[in-house]
Amino acid sequence: MRRRLGYAPTEGTDLYYEITGEGEPLVLLHAFSFDRRMWLRQREAFAGEYTVVTYDLRGFGKSALGEASYAHADDLAALLDQLGIERAALLGVSLGGGAAINFAVTRSDRVRALVVVDPSLGGYKWSPQFVQAQAEVRTACTTSGVDAARARWLAMPMFAEALANPHSADSLRTMVGDYTGAQWMSVDRGRPFQPPAIQRLGDITAPTLVVVGEHDVSDFQAIADVLVRDIPNVRRATIEGAGHMVNLEAPERFNDVVLEFLRGV
Repeated sequence: MRRRLGYAPTEGTDLYYEITGEGEPLVLLHAFSFDRRMWLRQREAFAGEYTVVTYDLRGFGKSALGEASYAHADDLAALLDQLGIERAALLGVSLGGGAAINFAVTRSDRVRALVVVDPSLGGYKWSPQFVQAQAEVRTACTTSGVDAARARWLAMPMFAEALANPHSADSLRTMVGDYTGAQWMSVDRGRPFQPPAIQRLGDITAPTLVVVGEHDVSDFQAIADVLVRDIPNVRRATIEGAGHMVNLEAPERFNDVVLEFLRGV
């Protein structure tokens, strides 16, 4: 299947993207420390029905972090403008899910459907254990180097299921191994999203699917609960036997759940 690729300029950097398939636009946003490659199994499954846009978020893959302040939701808007896409379905996991939520809160008219998978959520109060683990990754990077930080990152409980799964372990290690550690090594230039998304979930008008892995850690289970409680037109799907990286761990089941939802929108 023919694939188009290129770079879309945004504030202080260029976002690398790839486009496959035909039909309504479907944009896929990856997790922190990963890149567009985490969607290979989804691109293959979805491109027969949708124009699938995968891209590297700022600071990941082929998209440089740059020196300017930024917001991932604004970067997404710039990408869509560059590609001439007025309205699209969004599918995001973890960090990408949080970015998709922010976009849907501020630009509801541009979102045809929203699928978020074990997403982050602005304004959510993370558990002390999660905050401490994140701090230890950054400390490892500054004191012992990027390889030590990558090892500490992969040791976090949210990746345990994926690393024990033959469908996902190798690709997980490969993509994290390729991550430069840019966000660990520098001051975060991300612009605050105020008020935070957790206070604005009622502004999301698109039909929304919240996907969560049965064995994901408690923070992401709690975020899913908040989303299902506060987004007006929402449903929840739990992928049994999976952890945080649902689309990598159980790609066939994940694809079926997402496609069923999108076809019904």
